[in-house]
Amino acid sequence: MTTPQAIDTDAAAVADGSAAAPDPAETPAVSFDATPEHYRHWTLDLARAAETGVAYLRLDIAEDGGIVPGYELKMNSYDLGVDIELYDATQRLRFEHPEVRAVVVTSAKDRNFCAGANIRMLAQSSHPWKVNFCKFTNETRNGIEDATANSGQTWIAAVNGTAAGGGYELALACEQILLIDDNSSAVSLPEVPLLGVLPGTGGLTRVVDKRRVRKDRADVFATRSEGIRGRQAVEWRLVDETIPKRSWDETVQARAVEAAAASSRPADATGIALPPLQREETADGIRYRHVSAAFDRARGLVEITVRGPEGGVPESLERVHELGADFWPLAMTRELDDLILRLRANELELGTWVLRTRGDVEDALAMERVIAEHSRDDWLVNEIRHYFKRVLKRLDVTSRSLIALIEPGSCFAGALLELALACDRQYMLDGTLDEEGSEQGDEAQIMLSDSNFGAFPMSNGLTRLGSRFYGDDDHVAKLRQEVGRRIEAREALELGLVTDAPDDIDWDDEIRIMLEERASLSPDALTGMEANHRFVGPETMESRIFSRLTAWQNWIFVRPNASGPDGALRRYGTGRRADFDRKRV
Repeated sequence: MTTPQAIDTDAAAVADGSAAAPDPAETPAVSFDATPEHYRHWTLDLARAAETGVAYLRLDIAEDGGIVPGYELKMNSYDLGVDIELYDATQRLRFEHPEVRAVVVTSAKDRNFCAGANIRMLAQSSHPWKVNFCKFTNETRNGIEDATANSGQTWIAAVNGTAAGGGYELALACEQILLIDDNSSAVSLPEVPLLGVLPGTGGLTRVVDKRRVRKDRADVFATRSEGIRGRQAVEWRLVDETIPKRSWDETVQARAVEAAAASSRPADATGIALPPLQREETADGIRYRHVSAAFDRARGLVEITVRGPEGGVPESLERVHELGADFWPLAMTRELDDLILRLRANELELGTWVLRTRGDVEDALAMERVIAEHSRDDWLVNEIRHYFKRVLKRLDVTSRSLIALIEPGSCFAGALLELALACDRQYMLDGTLDEEGSEQGDEAQIMLSDSNFGAFPMSNGLTRLGSRFYGDDDHVAKLRQEVGRRIEAREALELGLVTDAPDDIDWDDEIRIMLEERASLSPDALTGMEANHRFVGPETMESRIFSRLTAWQNWIFVRPNASGPDGALRRYGTGRRADFDRKRV
């Protein structure tokens, strides 16, 4: 959120309605492409990274740099475009800069770290835009925590000015929070008292789950709009340390060097380049080298095909590094990641995603064995594995109906089988397809590998098999005995690995009817139902952040108390108090 000093004419525009959402037809399609030389809002400083192992990422938001027209990004307040650049930076730091073992996130603006999400942007945005924005920022902050946990790249927030709302939530994603002691800088989550909404990127959850702030203190903190600073912020565990202004730069550098020294990340490794993705976009779909999406707007669905590797497996680890971004597991993952983000942001009415794979099962598993063999002893292979894990998690929380179709010529094996297991339903053809250009002879097959039993956990900490057969550990143990064996449709159905296995006579009709039925249901009800079914069993901080975003923030955002004409979001900064409907529901 934006602090009171930052709103001036923006708040008036929100209040009088001139900040209405732009015509959707005039809203440009969102691109997630970014490169450091074209950043408008961040500066990535690697000047001393080779010497110290420390990189600085400085936030300096261009006020006129909004991703869509209609607002100014004052006081280092951000929108989706700012976070697209941040996501790009996190990826480049992991893949292009193995020498970086600590990352300091700070502000280039004096006495102002970050004022959070821009209020006028939120007020003028459609509900789907707000939801996608919050979801993406959550995923990016989870990725920061993943880098600290799994890449040996410790993130440190150097809060050199006030951090409000989403600004403090960015700091909360870091492993350490350092706050300047200048008698004015504070941290706050003022969304409840000022805007009538909740912090949208995990702030409430991280305060109690990660920072271990006492419940009563968290309640005081989240209703105190001015926030907390200095010694009290340390005592309440809201920050790790306060540092006098006179020794700020030296102390921040020292803390970062200490963190870098404790990292196992190789200081002498050479990174790989992440070149721009090559894609062909038309009104009917998007095509990459290894991934494609065909739009069927009449039926409200998109058919996604992931193509398995072609050619031989790299003969050595050195060859994997030579291939870099062209190494199939990384190339495919980057394309799938980009496709998911583009579909979520730009194709809201394509509510059903039909996922297929094409390729040879053995080739897919051979590539996977390279990952399994070297993920513990090679930084790049480790990064690729965790990247695919994060993209699968992105699929898990996507509010679309996910349907896997397993046909002859599919390569749903091992890691690629996770794509099918992430879906709400899986249909496997029992027989062969009699179509021009289709593979003949072998029937559809799937194959389990060791990776299905722990390499790619969901946000609830379980494997997708563990979630599918929650509470039935004996069956999961039985499935482990099937590793490495080709499983055809009837057996897959008996093992519970697919939803149904129609024969070749009924296949087309069964799939058509199922998709038509899906399209007839309420999209809102499907989103809630699918989220409930996908995440079973225990919760983690990560799963709580997403479930509370879906169940509470999305609901609160559309309530009159927040976004109605007399709600807090609309009246904020005007000098007029919100007129709340006092009924609790």
